[in-house]
Amino acid sequence: MKHQHLAFTSLKHRLKRFHGFKRYKVAPLKYRGSDGFDTSLYVYKTMGRVLSMKILLLQDRVRWEEKQIMAAAQSRGVNLKPLDAKDVVVDFDFLREVKADIALQRCVSHFRGLYLTAALEAANLRVVNSFATMHVCGDKLLSSIALFKAGVPSPSFAATFTVESALKALTRLNYPAVSKPVVGSHGRLLSLVKDRDAAIAILEHEEALGSALHRIHYFQEFIDKPSRDIRIVVVGGKAVAAIYRYAPQGEWRTNVAIGGTAKPCPLTNELEGLALKAAKAMNAEVAGVDIMEKGDELLVNEVNPTVEFRGASLATNVDIAGEIVDYLIREVKR
Repeated sequence: MKHQHLAFTSLKHRLKRFHGFKRYKVAPLKYRGSDGFDTSLYVYKTMGRVLSMKILLLQDRVRWEEKQIMAAAQSRGVNLKPLDAKDVVVDFDFLREVKADIALQRCVSHFRGLYLTAALEAANLRVVNSFATMHVCGDKLLSSIALFKAGVPSPSFAATFTVESALKALTRLNYPAVSKPVVGSHGRLLSLVKDRDAAIAILEHEEALGSALHRIHYFQEFIDKPSRDIRIVVVGGKAVAAIYRYAPQGEWRTNVAIGGTAKPCPLTNELEGLALKAAKAMNAEVAGVDIMEKGDELLVNEVNPTVEFRGASLATNVDIAGEIVDYLIREVKR
């Protein structure tokens, strides 16, 4: 009962902050998840005036993060409606009828998320993150250009449109280098290019894939870094969590999705300032900023607009889902 009282008291503070507690009678409701009773997940019901705020959660796969966001919205009394991109038909009726106060973009598929965001913005909905942000963050070449324009330190890169020019660019960039698909995530199709022979094999493979995007050859300098990188989660212009992501044994990629591990990272002023500057360069409201250490230098590798934050949340004990929902609430009330 003591834990229940503490959770309920915390809920009252949240209500007072966002809605003006005096206008509501509050009652705790038990929530039981698949892993048993969770005293942190309390919801409230309003007696009289019903909260009218509506948030659309755009997704194409319900992962741990989406479940946490839904629970955070429920605990704050917010009407959150999941919208599965796989079921959406974008047509005139959809554009006329879709309604919400704000939408949160969480699609795993870059192109699903990008086009659905464009449709919602055409219907005059505010989407976090915006189409422009999704477009730039989801394209490694556009991201490198945006970071350069904003004066954010990032790894040297080269992008070309033919095999011949790619080989010339790699000579200037120096081996080893990293080959990346211009659009892609979770470390898929990343290759370590050790020499010219490896480059020719990778380029021939990309050309054979047939997609126009695969014929944009993007390379980045290989950073001889510790077997880790740094991810900082930014929400609404604030760095809310920082972790080291350690590569699994025998692997040079640090993505948690492919077996990397997360541990807390001290959030220094330098790291925070760099992460916020990178997010601002992309106009990203919610983002994961990935930073690499090159000796004493910090370089921004990517800004992820639909950041996976399970590793960061569990490693730091920060309620990142709650931070995101609180930000959406503030934006609607602003």
